[in-house]
Amino acid sequence: MANPWRKLIFNIYMGFYCSTIMPKMYICSQFSMSSIDPFNNDPGALPVATNGEPFPWNELRLPSMVIPLHYDLLVHPNLTSLDFVGSEKIEVLVRDATQFIILHSKDLEIMNVVLQSEEDLRYGKPGKRLNVLSYPAHQQIALLAPEKLMADLRYSVAIDFQAKLANGFEGFYKSTYRTRGGKTRIIAVTDFEPTEARMAFPCFDEPSLKANFSIKMRRESGHVALSNMPKVKTIELEGGLLEDHFETTVKMSTYLVAYIVCDFNSVSGTTSSGVKVSVYASPDKWSQTHYALEASLKLLDFYENYFDINYPLPKLDLIAIPDFESGAMENWGLITYKETSLLFDTKTSSASDKLWVTKVIAHELAHQWFGNLVTMEWWNDIWLNEGFATYMELISVNATYPELQSDDVFLDVCFAVIKKDSLNSSRPISNRAETPTQIEEMFDAVSYNKGACILNMLKDFLNEEKFRKGIIHYLKTFSYGNAKNDDLWSSLSNSCLGDFTSGEFCYSDSKMTSNTLTFLGENVEVKEMMTTWTVQKGIPLVVITREGRSLRLQQERFLSGVFKEDPEWRALQERYLWHIPLTYSTSASNVVHRHVLKSRTDTLELSEKISWVKFNVDSNGYYIVHYEGHGWDQLITQLNQNHTLLRPKDRVGLIHDAFQLVSAGRLTLDKALDLTRYLQHEASIPALLKGLEYLELFYHMMERRNVSDVTENLKHYILRYFKPVIDTQSWSDKGSVQDRMLRSTILKLACYLNHPPCIQKATELFSQWMESSGKLNIPSDVLKIVYSVGAQTTVGWNYLLEQYGLSVSGAEKEKILYALSISKHQEKLMKLIELGMEGEVIKTQELSSLLYTIARNPKGQQLAWNFLRENWTHLLKKFDLGSYAMRVIVFGTTSHFSSKDELQEVKLFFDSLKTQGLHLDIFQTILETISKNIKWLEKNLPTLRTWLLVSS
Repeated sequence: MANPWRKLIFNIYMGFYCSTIMPKMYICSQFSMSSIDPFNNDPGALPVATNGEPFPWNELRLPSMVIPLHYDLLVHPNLTSLDFVGSEKIEVLVRDATQFIILHSKDLEIMNVVLQSEEDLRYGKPGKRLNVLSYPAHQQIALLAPEKLMADLRYSVAIDFQAKLANGFEGFYKSTYRTRGGKTRIIAVTDFEPTEARMAFPCFDEPSLKANFSIKMRRESGHVALSNMPKVKTIELEGGLLEDHFETTVKMSTYLVAYIVCDFNSVSGTTSSGVKVSVYASPDKWSQTHYALEASLKLLDFYENYFDINYPLPKLDLIAIPDFESGAMENWGLITYKETSLLFDTKTSSASDKLWVTKVIAHELAHQWFGNLVTMEWWNDIWLNEGFATYMELISVNATYPELQSDDVFLDVCFAVIKKDSLNSSRPISNRAETPTQIEEMFDAVSYNKGACILNMLKDFLNEEKFRKGIIHYLKTFSYGNAKNDDLWSSLSNSCLGDFTSGEFCYSDSKMTSNTLTFLGENVEVKEMMTTWTVQKGIPLVVITREGRSLRLQQERFLSGVFKEDPEWRALQERYLWHIPLTYSTSASNVVHRHVLKSRTDTLELSEKISWVKFNVDSNGYYIVHYEGHGWDQLITQLNQNHTLLRPKDRVGLIHDAFQLVSAGRLTLDKALDLTRYLQHEASIPALLKGLEYLELFYHMMERRNVSDVTENLKHYILRYFKPVIDTQSWSDKGSVQDRMLRSTILKLACYLNHPPCIQKATELFSQWMESSGKLNIPSDVLKIVYSVGAQTTVGWNYLLEQYGLSVSGAEKEKILYALSISKHQEKLMKLIELGMEGEVIKTQELSSLLYTIARNPKGQQLAWNFLRENWTHLLKKFDLGSYAMRVIVFGTTSHFSSKDELQEVKLFFDSLKTQGLHLDIFQTILETISKNIKWLEKNLPTLRTWLLVSS
């Protein structure tokens, strides 16, 4: 699944009752084990079903007595009445004798359940009707058998059910789109990850309970039905209905099942190995599917070669869904996407849009192996899916589209999660998750970004060949099964120095002990090392002190917003220790030196005299570095004298680390700002953008706090300091991807700061565009800038809103909505929020990013915050508590606050929600973030004010 948080970052940077059940002592004996029920204070008691009878299971996880083998599923959605009926036969294996079967079911009406034994099926007997109990708190139903089901036998469970198509973005739900002629069309689509398959059909909805699925869909003749596998045949039914039968799937988890009924068009191609790939979109957007097809064919070929495992299905469909909450979902053979994550419009999609679409396609295709072929055993290790898919974006896009230069963007993947991971409210990569809300919360930057970053660090440590062979071994060993952290480390520890034999085994060098790699003369245990990165939260700080040719190394836990002199600092350091694969280079040579830091302190002896040392070469390591004494001064001197002696990525890493250290009170702000002075000579665009990013961040912080003197001085400094770069930008789509991204970023900031030449050019283009009735093709890389300037007048704002409703380009609609959201008029901002809540002109899926942007507008921050508090109940009707959208809304409307009064308001609001039983882990993250903002201002505002005065 592609995480929409990443798109936001990318754009802006989950005994009593036993006596009453007939004499079923066996049922009661199953509850002698320790059970945890978050809704019941007595862990040994049986819950009560909706009909008042005792429900025979009291755990969130399903019992292990019965497992599914095969589902035969028939679904008929009615796109007029907006409901669906379904029937299924589940072949199950009883592993331990039992008198009940527990399944997941949510918001489904169960109409009939019949059980047949193998004997019943063999002799054509009708089977036995089962009683059904429901326990909605755990989203479970119990099927009660009249007699005990015997161990090691197979049974068939037939269930008839019905429900309404869901109104949200989960389960089996309705999605709508408007044609160019203004007509509204309805489609039915599924989205099951992590725990919503149970909303579409009763099932064993846990990732390790894999089975095969035979799916049939009923539809009208004007629609097409799609599912995971190719269609085998279509049968005509009475009343003009058609029934499509699909091939049986490979063994897979319920969350990967998918089926859709729509009226879309497609474009198709075939990979070199014969896999048919099709990209679907609504008819008016069919022309925007061609790039996705090209990218999918190239990426699928790459992955088959890279993993040495053929894509196991005969076809792969990618489909753009009009209403979709996340970025995309990796359903096996039928990947669903938000339109802006799949469609590419040559007229309105910018360079960054193209990179985003390519990365999301790469992410979801990687999941066909990491996640689908090999699935994490439980959601606590979802990073094995998401971290790997995010990491493989880097590898695959670099190989297939080197011109997109995604390697440089990967640095921001790691920098983005460091902000979260440096707070005490962060969590380990592998973390306990039981309830659906807890599971949903696992789909965050820690699973995606940190997971990818520690994998990249490990690859750099092992080298590309050993790492690749290790993950091939992992995929081949656990194909069609489930895996845990330790399974990955075992595969990588075996190092795969030899060749594969029969495609099955990987032999290690005979000199190596099992699970051990010999590295620079040291025995390094991969599992031992990597466990320190997955089971404890946070990020290490490596402090370097140089005395002559000796380097003293010390590791601490890096904490943003907590200073070493704070009383809580020491307690927050206890029991944190990482095995850190360090890399470093010096002024003496370009050689990359390596050392594994396993202890709190260590010492390295250099062989020659140096003037500076730089750790974390190319920023491949997941750690912050601080240079004590004169270390930072020596690096600043080198940057000013000849910055090219340091690698481009090292220069980016230095800028990042310096400002992170400011937030931890380990480096003064003026020192970090001094580090950026060399940027006037910088030719590396990523380094230039990183320095500009922090200056822009400070500007917006001061603007929202209404610190007018600093805001004005910072504005003048940026426009003066970066004037040569601003003046050389053309208003075109020419140049490399980096050139184009620099153009978009720097002109957007220049116009925001009211730089006259920028405002004049944007106004001129906007006027020409309006005069052409929206037909003028403005270069896509400056489109958002032109719209943003045009939206500042009432006429322009109203015209843009009109064009928003008419546009069939998701990329253009995103740019228009951003422009509308930075209006200085509160009544206009309120109108946008109202339209987002209505969900017609502005779809509800856009509400989270809309509120995020409005909250960062000085004129909209209080508006968005008030809206959240006053409309909390209404928002919960649209989005689940732990959903992406809800977390983005809560975080977006509050995390930028920086005063004690605002902190108190937010805390009181969160406390009121907790009293209602509503809690998200992100609440604590937000409170910590606001406290950090307050502390940053108190400590650094005077320094920033003075530095700007001196620099003017």
